[in-house]
Amino acid sequence: MSAVEAKLAELGLTLPEVVPPLASYQPAVRSGAYVYTAGQLPMVQGKLPITGKVGAEVTPEEAKDLARTCALNALAAVKSVTGDLDRIARVVKVVGFVASASDFTGQPGVVNGASELLGEVLGDKGVHARSAVGVAVLPLDAPVEIEIQVELVP
Repeated sequence: MSAVEAKLAELGLTLPEVVPPLASYQPAVRSGAYVYTAGQLPMVQGKLPITGKVGAEVTPEEAKDLARTCALNALAAVKSVTGDLDRIARVVKVVGFVASASDFTGQPGVVNGASELLGEVLGDKGVHARSAVGVAVLPLDAPVEIEIQVELVP
């Protein structure tokens, strides 16, 4: 078991299976020393636990928890192309999309769910640049979608 997966276990989390693509793309792609994930939805055992817009059908707190799930799914996607999460030198960038009610402006707080999970699991290697973007709708009516970019140890 990798040190990263041991840390996940310590937090009571298990790395899930990679979420299969919903269309014509790969969950993650390696290019040189970097891995870029596709946008990860908060799928749990193949299903979205909650759907709808944040600030309407979904509370910000629920969405923040879903962002954590997205980050966990993103780590699984990274492992699928690296074989070992201990190869992560650092998380470079996180991009979060939040399906938002027209008056909802708390996207950064929602995406904190992903950022905080990466920090808990990877420590200083999890510190990253970030974008948190409000959007009208996401695939499958998901409330949140997260993608990450990581640099690998040479």
